[in-house]
Amino acid sequence: MLEQLNTFIQVVESGSFSKAAEKLFISPTAVMKQMNLLEKHVGMPLLIRTNHGIELTKAGKSFIKDATFMVQYFEEALLRMRQFVQANQLVIRVGTSMLNPCKVLLDMWNEVSNQFPQFKINIVHFEDDSHTLPTTYRTIGKNYDFIVGPIHTENLKEYFQVLELGTNRFCFALSRNHRLASKKTISVNDLYGEELAVVNGGGSAVIDEIRDFMIKNHPKIRIKDIPRLYDIDIFNRCEESGVVLLTLDVWADIHPSLVTIPSDLDFAIPYGLMYPLYPSEDANQFLEIIKEIRSQQN
Repeated sequence: MLEQLNTFIQVVESGSFSKAAEKLFISPTAVMKQMNLLEKHVGMPLLIRTNHGIELTKAGKSFIKDATFMVQYFEEALLRMRQFVQANQLVIRVGTSMLNPCKVLLDMWNEVSNQFPQFKINIVHFEDDSHTLPTTYRTIGKNYDFIVGPIHTENLKEYFQVLELGTNRFCFALSRNHRLASKKTISVNDLYGEELAVVNGGGSAVIDEIRDFMIKNHPKIRIKDIPRLYDIDIFNRCEESGVVLLTLDVWADIHPSLVTIPSDLDFAIPYGLMYPLYPSEDANQFLEIIKEIRSQQN
């Protein structure tokens, strides 16, 4: 109906269907169809079609004033609504990095965001640096309301809460020139004679379990312990040295010179939302929505 009113006003101002069509960037036929629908809706003719253009009927002369008012009132109401939403907008800060990409959260949110226009998502970047990451995790709630990623830092869990969203599988990352680079899957036996870098600075029970499993059952693999958190530098060093890296499927595209190949390890690690121990009211509202989406998916 609003589109028909806008077209009616443009026809009256232009004096013809063809001129109105040019200004509206539609065909004259489309203009005529809209006018026919409008006249059918109001129950009486509004326009007199002539060879020289259009003229208003008595009903049309009365209706044009109200049509202009209705369109103007609608636009003003829309503006007031947008101003109200902006004034009452709830800003949610989501941290993101190469190793903790926020895409999985944004994909979930985009499915329902139109139902919650009061929320605005601000993406805040942080660096994947093993020296600064502990501080980043400890201060969740200060610069970020949420970070999403693998939960491999159990030593830091006292600083934040976790909402699990799924699991990541363990893989092996290695140089594209490595002898195993063409394999579709790498078994543990394939790594005999190789050096395997195991990053375990976050006190992960799962990574501890994998390390113990390797040492006990596969002594032909040389374990290289890296007592730090995963960061970009780890991937760079493994590519340069030729060492195989225990990694996750979610990090398959981190380094262009490394290939990430699925393993036959029967281990997985959870990923999900990390959020403050005492989230703000706005963050709590957002969290409840994510929980509801998650429950529906299950």
